[in-house]
Amino acid sequence: MKRKEVNSARIPIYRDAGFELYDAETTAEAFRKETEHHRESENYIYSRYRNPTVVSAEEEIMKLEGCNWALLTQSGMSAIDTALSIFQIGKNIRPWLFFTEIYGGTISFIESVLKNRRGLDIQYFTPDNSNYDLAKLEHVLADLKPELLYIETISNPMLIVADVENIMRIARKYGAKVIIDNTFATPYLYKPLSTGVDLAIHSATKYFSGHGNLSAGVVCGNDVKMMQSAIEYRKFIGHMISPDDAYRLQTQILTFELRFSRQCDNASKLAVYLKNIPFIKEVWFPGNKNHPTHHIAEKLFGGKGYGGMITFNFDGKDKDQKRSRRDKFIKLVSEKIKLIPTLGDAHTILMPVEAVWGTKYPEPGMIRLSVGFEEYRELEGIVSKALAKV
Repeated sequence: MKRKEVNSARIPIYRDAGFELYDAETTAEAFRKETEHHRESENYIYSRYRNPTVVSAEEEIMKLEGCNWALLTQSGMSAIDTALSIFQIGKNIRPWLFFTEIYGGTISFIESVLKNRRGLDIQYFTPDNSNYDLAKLEHVLADLKPELLYIETISNPMLIVADVENIMRIARKYGAKVIIDNTFATPYLYKPLSTGVDLAIHSATKYFSGHGNLSAGVVCGNDVKMMQSAIEYRKFIGHMISPDDAYRLQTQILTFELRFSRQCDNASKLAVYLKNIPFIKEVWFPGNKNHPTHHIAEKLFGGKGYGGMITFNFDGKDKDQKRSRRDKFIKLVSEKIKLIPTLGDAHTILMPVEAVWGTKYPEPGMIRLSVGFEEYRELEGIVSKALAKV
């Protein structure tokens, strides 16, 4: 049957493993251009290389980030691997410096893969009192002169906001490239590439998708050579997202700003409410004026919001009472607020911090909330009823 163009406003899902190349001349030209690693192909070859449905979804993310290119991968961790591997060229590599306050999965990847398997010289920088001492950071950078610096805009789970612009200024002074995980802030609050960051990455599983029903990651940048290197690495390692997930992600991205702005608003209100509960010892939320990096968040995010994450800690006479309050709260809200080990979902979900991070955050009463975009009065009602019984 002869194919005909269908009058659809949406790009179709191209599930082709390989694409028709018609003749030897077209084939030779397609494979020649493939070595140039363009973002989009004139003639697609194989879906592990590039896929038109995936490219279409990438273009939606480029609009959000305001960047020259975006490359989707099948998970946030594969995006991290792709971004970092761009800089691993040969054996003569200067140290890589990572902030300690980053996603636990990233730390595990650093220790297991970068250090133990690849033998890289990895160094860490630790904050003081939930803040980054930039004078100390400059001293470390001057001493190490690292190849790259890796940070998160808003850290997981303590929600420390990095002074990205000043960190960039210091990093450039000592020749370090900068990779930033912008998952928690999203481009709605901050676009790091506009301030000269080399690469921005996201676990697109989280706020870009926003419904907890697919896994995806993305690497964003402006430099063409970095893009070509990332395309080559993604192709050979096989980090390509499926066209089905790319299609669904593209449709979900259309509502991203509507969803995330509501999540920021809900989180701001809930953080104020939790701060007034007598037996909640601490509430970490960048929008609270007593948060150690509130002033940085105000400067960086320009009043648009402070993210959709809250971390809080139950008080108690000892660890057993703190743990008991935590566990009772989790049980009381479980019908509506599920314990799910992710974030950015449509509905509010939670994680017990000590149970996941262990000795790094040993406070047994600590809970990380990922605030959803449900109606706020409903959310506060669920939380308040549970706290009344705790």
